[in-house]
Amino acid sequence: MAKVQNFILFLVPCLFLGIPCCSTQEVPFRLMQGQQLKDGENLLSRNGVFELGFFSPRSSTNRYFGIWYSKLPHNPEAVWVANPEDPISDESGVFSLDSDGKLKITYGQGQVIVINAGQGSSGSNLTATLLDTGNFELRQVNSDGTDGQILWQSFDYPTNNLLPGMKLGMNLKTGENWTLSSWLSNQIPRAGAFKLGMDPNGAGQLVIWRRGNVYWNSGVWRNGGFQMSPELTQRDDLYQFRFISNSEERYFSFSVVNTNTISRWELNAWGQIIEFILAADGSTWQQTADIGSCITDETYPSAMCFKQNLTSCRNESVLSVPTRGYYSNLELSYTENNSNLGISDCHDRCWNNCSCIAYESLLPDETGCKFWTKQPGFVRNQNFPVVYIFVLGNGQERTNAGGTKKSLKEQWWFWCVLAIALGLFLLLLVCCYIKRKNLKSLTRIGKTESQAMALMEIKSEFSSLYNDKRSENKSTAFKLFSFSQIVDATDNFSFVNKLGEGGFGPVYKGMLPNGQPVAVKRLASNSGQGLEEFMNEITLIADLQHMNLVRLLDSAKRKLLDWEKRIAIIEGIAQGLLYLHKYSRMRVIHRDLKASNILLDDDLNPKISDFGMARIFGHNETKANTHRVVGTYGYMSPEYAMNGIFSVKSDVFSFGVLLLEIVSGKKNTAFHSSSDDTTTLISHAWDLWQRGDVLELKDESLESCPNNELLTCIQVALLCVQANAADRPTMSDVISLLTNEVRFLQEPKEPAYGPSSGISTPLPGSKSGSRSLNNLSITIMEAR
Repeated sequence: MAKVQNFILFLVPCLFLGIPCCSTQEVPFRLMQGQQLKDGENLLSRNGVFELGFFSPRSSTNRYFGIWYSKLPHNPEAVWVANPEDPISDESGVFSLDSDGKLKITYGQGQVIVINAGQGSSGSNLTATLLDTGNFELRQVNSDGTDGQILWQSFDYPTNNLLPGMKLGMNLKTGENWTLSSWLSNQIPRAGAFKLGMDPNGAGQLVIWRRGNVYWNSGVWRNGGFQMSPELTQRDDLYQFRFISNSEERYFSFSVVNTNTISRWELNAWGQIIEFILAADGSTWQQTADIGSCITDETYPSAMCFKQNLTSCRNESVLSVPTRGYYSNLELSYTENNSNLGISDCHDRCWNNCSCIAYESLLPDETGCKFWTKQPGFVRNQNFPVVYIFVLGNGQERTNAGGTKKSLKEQWWFWCVLAIALGLFLLLLVCCYIKRKNLKSLTRIGKTESQAMALMEIKSEFSSLYNDKRSENKSTAFKLFSFSQIVDATDNFSFVNKLGEGGFGPVYKGMLPNGQPVAVKRLASNSGQGLEEFMNEITLIADLQHMNLVRLLDSAKRKLLDWEKRIAIIEGIAQGLLYLHKYSRMRVIHRDLKASNILLDDDLNPKISDFGMARIFGHNETKANTHRVVGTYGYMSPEYAMNGIFSVKSDVFSFGVLLLEIVSGKKNTAFHSSSDDTTTLISHAWDLWQRGDVLELKDESLESCPNNELLTCIQVALLCVQANAADRPTMSDVISLLTNEVRFLQEPKEPAYGPSSGISTPLPGSKSGSRSLNNLSITIMEAR
């Protein structure tokens, strides 16, 4: 990043800024009136301790203007943010000190954010200075060149960090209140659930409020410290504390004994006051103490100790333990898609719901909530986000911030039951594998009568297997339905309930007596599929559990799918494929990923369905070859359609096609350009990319859509549909690209079925070419 000093010391940059030529005597830590800082140009304090400029927190793409410690080698951890409630979606921001004494940010099409509204001055001798304390001051300049009156300073408007010298309290004359507000999440600096300040009732103590209610207090100030917070007692080796109370102001502040020590206190999203001290080499912040909230339990050193009222179902031994992984049974989960909810709000809702056993953030920006209501199997995996699980302690004593001891009863029986259940579950998996191997022999029966007999035998075996399983754990049991029950559920396979038709046969919507909607597949007598595909899908659905496994809405309802919903659907499909390819108990290649096999629930969460064509790989296998190519034109990768070679990159190709369809609102196999009726959506997108007009691919029904996100999606799609399978990214790479964990995307090569790729695949119904390759079986399901 270019520093301001790089261009205020030379003639040409001074003219570029539109200000009188700068003198080499001017220091690089201040701005004069008329000077600007563009996004990418930062201001350093005199000794280079702090830096001011535009930044993006964590993996967010939004831009904010703030202050951070300058020597950290990674993404800035801001100690102050000027525009927490007004994020900028691109890098168009410009910060300036104008002639009216206003500190303002201009961005986009001329939108303006004034930072010091009502506190500027019309005088011409003003400077804005970044100090080595981390304070950003707007001052008058005296006629002799010395610093004059402070008109505004960032220390008076803290966000979530308390720095040495900052005040925490109130100005009794002006009514000004100096408080900290937690961030909503690590990516969103707008005010979250917690606020830290001085007790307004004059009790002389610090208070943390959660959503307006008192959540924690420090105890009153006495003899150099707060009574109920030993961490806030005078420490001559590190800190000096001050508590000032008079007729004009009442506040708390601290300073460091060693002037070389860089320290900050952060009010985090859990309502904890965390003390950080910069490491000796200046590379990272080291967490040294948990000042506020409650002390972490020794039994679970990573547990979130969350002080709140006990309920009828939560006793004093319940802890919320963060663990990386995922729950395998997603039918026991529900979500709350609200971008104003932080992780502590998820905790509060789960805590007060006696059936809730775990929770996590729902959205990529760590907002919204997802909950689990029963005890399904949890799979630990460091590559997944954190899930917070309520567990019981082991009987040791722990002390909270107020000094009260709490006893945790031993729950050894819980672990015994868990070990037994795990053993039974593994035994069940072995039984399923053996029975699945035996059932494969039945797929050779092609006659209707033989097939019916085989299905009866399957029913008998599955009844025995899953009745045993139901006796062990009712929450994971399979339930078998009689034909008469299916007839009742589908209203005798009524045409009104018909959803579509695939290679297996017609699919009907049904309603069980308990009100649960189901999809019912009915095997057609002339179906090219049979027992092998039936058992393949049943087995996979039984073994695979993920929130994005099991067609987009039709054109009349397309406007319901705004850009945010489409992004959520895209990311959900990607997460489902990543689970199949990498994190499930077996590696699975779907082989028939298309729009009609993506189902949306009531909350528009995507579910990958139809595993009749799926193939199971060993985790050491990377690709396979088949003489029986199955799938759908327009979604099949060229190496699979032409040579029967399939791998995880085959599904990546299909995902790329699906991504183009979601962005454009058009089907690849039904796309027609004005110039060439045989043009596919893939070749059309590639042509637009080559011309630099790729944004024209956007669905006309989208009222608003960030161009940078749209461009990223299209570029990722083109990377996925490249002709050479080795050039395509993995689904893990795709997710990193879509969530901007990788900032620079590769240039895509020509896709399969492009103008000069040498591969030509006709559309179904076209007169030229063959509709079938290598005994290709086409499966097409259209929504009614």
